[in-house]
Amino acid sequence: MFFILLVGVVITFDVYHAGRIYPGVSAVGVDLSGLRPQEAAGRIAQKLTYPVTGNIVFKLNDKVWAAKPAQLGLYFDAPTTANVALLAGRQGNPVRRLEEQFRAWYSGMDISPLLVFDQRVAYDYLSRIAAQVDIPTVEASLAINGTDVVVQPGQVGRSVDIDATLASLDIQLRTMKDGLIPLAMVENPPVILDASAQAEIARKILSAPLDLNVPNAAEGDPGPWTLDQPSLAGMLTIERVQSEEGARYQVELNAESLNSFLQNIAPKLDRHPENARFIFNDDTHQLELIQSAVIGRALNVDASIQEINQKVVQGEHKIPLALDLTQPAVGNDATAEKLGIREVTSVQNSYFYGSSTARIKNIQTAAARFHGLLVPPGATFSMADALGDVSLDNGYSEALIIFGNRTIKGVGGGVCQVSTTLFRTAFFGGYPIVERNPHAYRVSYYELTRSGNVDVDLAGLDATVFVPVVDFKFTNDTPNWLLMETYVKPEARVLTWKFYSTSDGRSVEWDTTGPQNVEEPPEPLYQENEDLGQGEIRQVDWEAAGADVTVHRTVTRDGQVYLDDVFATHYLPWRAVYEYGPGTKIPGQKRKNDE
Repeated sequence: MFFILLVGVVITFDVYHAGRIYPGVSAVGVDLSGLRPQEAAGRIAQKLTYPVTGNIVFKLNDKVWAAKPAQLGLYFDAPTTANVALLAGRQGNPVRRLEEQFRAWYSGMDISPLLVFDQRVAYDYLSRIAAQVDIPTVEASLAINGTDVVVQPGQVGRSVDIDATLASLDIQLRTMKDGLIPLAMVENPPVILDASAQAEIARKILSAPLDLNVPNAAEGDPGPWTLDQPSLAGMLTIERVQSEEGARYQVELNAESLNSFLQNIAPKLDRHPENARFIFNDDTHQLELIQSAVIGRALNVDASIQEINQKVVQGEHKIPLALDLTQPAVGNDATAEKLGIREVTSVQNSYFYGSSTARIKNIQTAAARFHGLLVPPGATFSMADALGDVSLDNGYSEALIIFGNRTIKGVGGGVCQVSTTLFRTAFFGGYPIVERNPHAYRVSYYELTRSGNVDVDLAGLDATVFVPVVDFKFTNDTPNWLLMETYVKPEARVLTWKFYSTSDGRSVEWDTTGPQNVEEPPEPLYQENEDLGQGEIRQVDWEAAGADVTVHRTVTRDGQVYLDDVFATHYLPWRAVYEYGPGTKIPGQKRKNDE
């Protein structure tokens, strides 16, 4: 009977609450018992006012921003919450439903309201705050304006971390309580915050002109070379570099600009190494120093650039250039024994009677280039290389030279007296002749004897040199150094050339055909010269008979033929040439050949 009564009560209870929320069900403390969902939604909306009455405060240091939760995108979904409340005690099997209904009636059941948080609204709100408080990141800058160094410090940036702040806001809103939320901030430091140290380096570089000099400069050395401040400012580079300590500005002089400048001055610094020069004392058989050795040098451009940039950043303005030094093969301390020089191996004289003062000066100037000069063992000696530039700047005068098919006045006339004497010294010393070029025609100077007479047997033993086209070369084919000495006696009109080394026993025999196939010179040539006066005649070239000469040399050593040479020369017939003034009667006679 009790069971039937209980069933009736339950049925009556369900019938009465059909479409209504069971007793004891609430939402955030708002009693919804017996209410239909629409009524419950209205009561929830009326009672739960947190989205419009609550306060959320954002704070950054001493700044605050207050907002209602609704302004941040929070609102209650009252209809859905009411429907959730209606479902309480109506889900599951009958036993479970009865249990929930009883529990709600007996102890109450509070339904969590359905909160909707639209983070897009909050994001926009926080973005507006960020626009007020964000600080941009500023990189430190360094620049050159004229010769002034302009530096701007960097600035650490900051920005609102909106995502992190939204996460804190979400937690706070779920409590449906007022709250204070610190703004989450992110610092954004610049890559380079401070460039003051590099600015100071730039100011040091531009504080004074830069002097580049030869280290341990001696008298006659070039330099120094000065780069003024505007030039330095134009060469200054500022680059951002990365290191283990971080990024920084690197201040230095532009390597390409320095390279261009240094390449321009490099030839002025180049110096070939030169052996010491000696004479051989015939009494003591020892060498006597007459000219110190010269250490060769060349500008090391890359090392100089590195050295300059290392020094200028330290504030130095007088910087020695980096040089590559080359020691000569023979220094001042060389001895005759060490070089294998024990005796004279060849001596020859040539005579220059009738030479002009200018020609004698040129002979002296050219011969001096070879006095005390050493030829290494096994080396081929080039007279042109040792002679260098034959010019007025190098002490030569104008005298007669053979140029083309004329004898004209030119710089260095008389140098061939020196080349001819060297040829004969090498010839009679038994050394291999590598290159020898005869004159175009027979020159009387080179056939003169001590007495001043002409010896036709000396024809074919001349050699001409015209730097850099025509050269004379011979080889020191011995294991010992060869020392050359030259002596000019202007008063005796004689040039003496000596070779000193160690004899290997070679001997020289020679013979000559003398001039053959002699060909008389052509008739004189007369040319009018408007610069000459009437009746004035001037000889500008001299006649010489043409001929063929063959010289044969045999060099023996240890009873064996070591060298067997033939030097064949063809001399052209050479006409005399006269110039005369307008209106002058041309004489029908030849002039004496006195070159």
